Amino acid sequence: MDLLVRMREICLALPETTERLSHGEPTWFVRGKTSFLTLAVEGHHENTFPHFCCAAPAGVQGELIAENPDVFFRPPYVGHRGWLGVRLDRDPDWAEIRELAVDAYRTVAPKRLVAELE
Repeated sequence: MDLLVRMREICLALPETTERLSHGEPTWFVRGKTSFLTLAVEGHHENTFPHFCCAAPAGVQGELIAENPDVFFRPPYVGHRGWLGVRLDRDPDWAEIRELAVDAYRTVAPKRLVAELE
């Protein structure tokens, strides 16, 4: 299945999520304001492989990169804020991708919306 279709299915299932282009890439926002995930189907800058970047809870970026540096990386521009880069060209585990997207959403969404996930 097309990467954009899969990511759209995952992200738009979350409460009050919208999608629009940001810096030329499909990006998902909570209430149209705060982004939580950006998809780079063709890659971006030096990362010439399909991937996404997402918000992550404190400490998760370093933990996942140390655990599996072939899949996870520190993305440019947003990596210093703890965002996580995730390669999609290595037979991704879509259950894990869904978990990462939900965690990204939880990281930036208001508590009332996070409660709707429960």
